[in-house]
Amino acid sequence: MAYRDNTKVVHIGNKVIGGGNPIMIQSMTNTPTEDVEKTVAQILALEAAGCDIVRSTVPNQEAANAIKEIKKRIHIPLVADIHFDYKMAIAAMENGADKIRINPGNIGSKDRIEAVVKTAKERNIPIRVGVNSGSLEKELVEKYGGVTAEGLVESALDKVGIIEDFGYDNLVISIKSSNVMLCIDAHKKLAEKTNYPLHVGITEAGTLYGGNIKSSIGLGIILNEGIGDTIRVSLSGDPTEEIRTAKMILKTLGLRKGGIEVVSCPTCGRTKIDLIGLANEVEKMVQEFPLDIKVAVMGCAVNGPGEAREADIGVAGGIGEGLLIKRGEVIRKVPEAELISALRDELVHWND
Repeated sequence: MAYRDNTKVVHIGNKVIGGGNPIMIQSMTNTPTEDVEKTVAQILALEAAGCDIVRSTVPNQEAANAIKEIKKRIHIPLVADIHFDYKMAIAAMENGADKIRINPGNIGSKDRIEAVVKTAKERNIPIRVGVNSGSLEKELVEKYGGVTAEGLVESALDKVGIIEDFGYDNLVISIKSSNVMLCIDAHKKLAEKTNYPLHVGITEAGTLYGGNIKSSIGLGIILNEGIGDTIRVSLSGDPTEEIRTAKMILKTLGLRKGGIEVVSCPTCGRTKIDLIGLANEVEKMVQEFPLDIKVAVMGCAVNGPGEAREADIGVAGGIGEGLLIKRGEVIRKVPEAELISALRDELVHWND
């Protein structure tokens, strides 16, 4: 059985992770949390894109207070991201945060950690224990001769042990690195030593281009090993792009069903339409349909019908016109300018 099938079950607001439950997709807002209007708008956009759990930074009291209002206007669990001030962790939970993310090593004394754990225990709020390769303790760097997978795992389990010593085990663990292969190795080692659910991501992955590639490789390998209960694709860009990539990773690995999959050919000299523009339009247009089907966008009317045979429906371009194809059979010709609307109409009436 996969590691994730045997992890501890943790409730985060109205979502459940661990124990073989579906893998949840996370993202993080990049608005000032205290700006309720901007933060709510971004979270609603993330919800529409398919985000399951959202995280927001809580660096000050204004941000902590804002959580109460934000929670009234969103529909997914809200995680408070805490760095150094233990008082903000407590304030965030008092204002309704569904989960907090802390690195106990950054919180300070054990008394401060205990105060955070006490509030979490009173409200049964899960704590995500986060360890990052960039902040690995000096003694562990020296012990292992650098930043290593072994050091990350030891650091994470040490922090977990501190919280367990206070009698609390409603925990999720995350260990992150921008080094993809190191991150993969660390997750494999951690999965052998604990049954807590794991939040997986490649931190500081980069831009939309580089970050997507690094995240897809790293998350793909880790998830395919049966490891990971929640994931985040970390990108320097619009957070909704993180959701699109995460959904594609899960669907490609067969770990999530539903939603339209778009396949398209790479173009060649036979292409007589703007295939690239058409494929991008189709990919955007199909997001509104909760159908579990495959849509093909082909640039050639000669080979298109055959190449689209494995898709449920598709279009293939010609000269000024295109073909509408259903399960490999041409059902009609359509002027090029009407291809998108014709395809959309088919999707609207798909279950009729």
